[in-house]
Amino acid sequence: MLRDDLIFLRALEADDLDFLYALENDSSLWHVSDAVTPISRYTLQKYLDNSAADFHEVRQLRLVICAATDGRAVGTIDLFDFDPRHQRAGVGIAVLQNERKSGFARAALKLLAIYARQNLYLHQLFCTIGAGNIASQRLFEQAGFQFVGVRKDWLRTAEGWQNVVEYQCLLDI
Repeated sequence: MLRDDLIFLRALEADDLDFLYALENDSSLWHVSDAVTPISRYTLQKYLDNSAADFHEVRQLRLVICAATDGRAVGTIDLFDFDPRHQRAGVGIAVLQNERKSGFARAALKLLAIYARQNLYLHQLFCTIGAGNIASQRLFEQAGFQFVGVRKDWLRTAEGWQNVVEYQCLLDI
């Protein structure tokens, strides 16, 4: 099961609409994603309606991170860009602002890596992080990801171009 003493990971449910609406429209997270505009409830409802599609078909998976104490949703963790031939996928994670620095993200990454190796038979996970996002870099390093490179001027921001750093985690070591 996707559970430890701090959190559990679960599939999206129909009643996650309000939670996803708050998370996806948190503009403080937009700089770490490709979002530049708010997302509507209608669009999110359509996404939820199709969220049960097979991982191997849609090549992505979103799980809700829930606090083990009371089951409240605190964030999401995603696998995306799944490549079945090379057995790899990207990882993205978002935690509600008032739930950060509680260990939820670290625990979610650990559980996801176990699930990816044992159930999805992935060989590796990767992530791309803005060079200035030191907190995320530390998070992924603590979860066993290793720095593998820099992409120059990868993100366009209000302040100009920003580099990103690339990390990967080999799962069968």
